[in-house]
Amino acid sequence: MCLILLAHKIHPSYRLILAANRDEFYDRPTAPAAFREDAPDVLAGRDQRAGGTWLGITRTGRLAAITNYRDPASIKDHAPSRGELVSNFLLGTDPPKIYLRRLDGKADEYNGFNLILGDGQALYWYSGRAGEIRALEPGIYGLSNHLLDTPWPKVARGKEALRRLLAEQGSVSPEALFALLSDRSRPDDADLPDTGVGLELERLLSPLFITSPDYGTRSSTILTIDERERVHFSERTFNAKPEHATTVSFEFQIASQELGS
Repeated sequence: MCLILLAHKIHPSYRLILAANRDEFYDRPTAPAAFREDAPDVLAGRDQRAGGTWLGITRTGRLAAITNYRDPASIKDHAPSRGELVSNFLLGTDPPKIYLRRLDGKADEYNGFNLILGDGQALYWYSGRAGEIRALEPGIYGLSNHLLDTPWPKVARGKEALRRLLAEQGSVSPEALFALLSDRSRPDDADLPDTGVGLELERLLSPLFITSPDYGTRSSTILTIDERERVHFSERTFNAKPEHATTVSFEFQIASQELGS
């Protein structure tokens, strides 16, 4: 996942609104979101190369999403897949804070990452680079390939677009959120971050929705949880021709569970 926008406990009808884009090479094999045969309570896509996932939710409301931290100078060639951090949480029972405390001691085994975790009661952000565990207060948040709310142009643009959308609409349609995520506008060079990948690549990676011959936005995901604990999950999957997209959608009621902290 390379962009996650969140509206957490600020809308009268939804306790969570999540809109996210996953960017990846087109030739990396991926299975679209589905309830897993080997874990029927888990709804998530699957990276068919490494086996993990980038975003998912369970029938009991356990939620996890990950973004990479862009720092090419620090890449570990043989690090374990970061996607397993999402899968392990979804398949486990530890409350988010406990899971993150345990992860904190071995985060440096992985290449840089950010995790968003929730359990239906609280929502947390964790940075494997900064080693920070933060419970998120009600608000609008943006996360790309740096730290939470780092004001990269795509993060700032996405947060402002989400803020406007929530102000204009009483109910939030998946199509309106998909439209938000489809923004391909590029900022001025002077506004681009310098993450060590060179100007041409910074330009390519700067829009909310990325396109190129070999790499781009592979999927857009909309996830909402309303005040009645009803989940709506829609994923739109793209290939090298983004106009040819497929969409899957799921709705379910979160099952009651005994929650920790």
